[in-house]
Amino acid sequence: MGSHPHPQQPPDPQAPRSTHLPEPTTPAGADGLAALLARPGKAVVALDFDGTLADIVPDPEQARAHPGAVPALAALAPHVASVAVVTGRPAEVAVRYGGFAGVPGLERLVVLGHYGAERWDAASGTVRAPAPHDGVAAVRAELPGFLDRFGAWRGTWVEEKGQALAVHTRRATDPQAAFDALRTPLADLAARHGLIVEPGRMVLELRPPGMDKGVALLEYVRETGAETILYAGDDLGDLPAYAAVRELRAEGHPGLLLCSGTEVPELSAQADLRLPGPAAVAAFLAALAETVAA
Repeated sequence: MGSHPHPQQPPDPQAPRSTHLPEPTTPAGADGLAALLARPGKAVVALDFDGTLADIVPDPEQARAHPGAVPALAALAPHVASVAVVTGRPAEVAVRYGGFAGVPGLERLVVLGHYGAERWDAASGTVRAPAPHDGVAAVRAELPGFLDRFGAWRGTWVEEKGQALAVHTRRATDPQAAFDALRTPLADLAARHGLIVEPGRMVLELRPPGMDKGVALLEYVRETGAETILYAGDDLGDLPAYAAVRELRAEGHPGLLLCSGTEVPELSAQADLRLPGPAAVAAFLAALAETVAA
């Protein structure tokens, strides 16, 4: 898709809507939803995983998609141009925890893992991934001793993500204090090895630079040639994707920004529609599927 989109037919304000489909609170969001409902086959629906499709849990290895999420996506996917999950997790892990493989209706699902550095396509069932960054191995070796120097923050632990490492503080005695104390030292450690730190809700992820959810989303939307984009997220790592949707709007492509939860005000303040959490996101997707199929 180029930067000069083809003229679109104005959305029909009388397009049918489910009584259960919440209304956006901004004019831009209302336009985005109307365009999606008018021409769903020209829309990409993209969603974060943790906190959006899956509840945040103390142990990230126990995270699973909300029970209503996959059925809703499977009902919606045949009616839109594409459904994509955009996550900081490894693509294979998101597929496994989401239960996305082999689901009727999700044959064209794409999972963009590691902020778009990895890609899993349901059609092939395979993951494309770059070679690991040398800095990740160096930080992996250094982290245990590094964190030992912060022994007051007991409960802090490291999640292995293959092409990244995540330091979680939500099990610490004082999660916010641990997060605040570690943020600058971890940023310095990452910088020494050519990495960056991506902050989230009580987690600091050390990963290679150059990719974020905004870059991944723009590339994917342009690949599909979509006219309209819906993006749903819940955390700081979703801010670049929000910025990408605003960039697409400036190019003439309607967009709808959903926020799952209100724990991250930097994100929720920019949303067109705020939903209480993954259960509400799944319900919204189900209502959207019902509406576009009507």
